[in-house]
Amino acid sequence: MFQQFALFQQYQGRLSAEVGAAQAQRVVNGALVLMTLGGNDFVNNYFLTPVSARSRQFTIPQYCRYLISEYRKILMRLYELGGRRVLVTGTGPLGCVPAQLATRSRNGECVAELQRAVQIFNPLLVQMIRDLNSQLGSDVFVAVNAFQMNMNFITNPQRFGFVTSKIACCGQGRFNGIGLCTVASNLCPNRDTYAFWDPYHPSERALGFIVRDIFSGTSDIMTPMNLSTIMAIDSNLY
Repeated sequence: MFQQFALFQQYQGRLSAEVGAAQAQRVVNGALVLMTLGGNDFVNNYFLTPVSARSRQFTIPQYCRYLISEYRKILMRLYELGGRRVLVTGTGPLGCVPAQLATRSRNGECVAELQRAVQIFNPLLVQMIRDLNSQLGSDVFVAVNAFQMNMNFITNPQRFGFVTSKIACCGQGRFNGIGLCTVASNLCPNRDTYAFWDPYHPSERALGFIVRDIFSGTSDIMTPMNLSTIMAIDSNLY
């Protein structure tokens, strides 16, 4: 993450050389930044099988609080570097993705332990964002409820025009959830009817529903405001 910040600083230096420091700052301040962290800290760290070092070090609630403390440092560093409009996505329903169904689920039900971890982490993230905004005196950070956005089409795929939210379009093994999507993988006949493209990632059509919610979602999924509101406010500033 901090390597990405170093690259961001390099970009700002090059931009400043082209347009001047004042204009470069306006560009950076007016940019929309998307931060998506947390998922790999659970799937590829805490819940690694058979037993991870982190799971021996922390209980799930303790680990969630540890992640939030680290996330706060990252968001503050982004603010120091000029970020003023930052969408911060919570973690999605990790226990419901095909990769986890393939390896941890008996009959295709979402993996309870992973879901529990996410449902502890996300509210802590929202509260941390509220606290940061209060400290800064401005709604710099916007919490995106990615969990609920995904669960909408996972729990009721037919309502969104999907034939399944359990089987990935591209993959192999149970639920097409094993390994990567490659030229040798099973491939569904129509990716638009699958909620998941590969073992971890939603399909393009599913992501379209998420983007719609980001633009126009109510305050329970976009806190404190959705992207349309941000754009309306910022159109008068930049």
